[in-house]
Amino acid sequence: MRYLAATTVPHGTLAVNMVGSFAIALAFETMRASDLRLMLIAGVLGGFTTYSAFNQETLQFLRDGAWGSAAANLGMTVVGCLAAGFLGFWAARFFR
Repeated sequence: MRYLAATTVPHGTLAVNMVGSFAIALAFETMRASDLRLMLIAGVLGGFTTYSAFNQETLQFLRDGAWGSAAANLGMTVVGCLAAGFLGFWAARFFR
């Protein structure tokens, strides 16, 4: 069971960060620069996404010697969040 736990990617954190990346890109592209945009992006959505959880989970994989899981978590987070951000920019075209 420990082996399975060590190789499981934390899907919850990954999903939250991808949704947040999409929403931040969408808000950035569709809202004019204002205090409301800053509050939404830096405050609400910045608080919604969770780099600290991603960092802790990846470090735990490394501590457990689960190098493949750490690399998978890192790769899926970076690629997934960049892709979600790109989709947010793309979706903003339909809201303008």
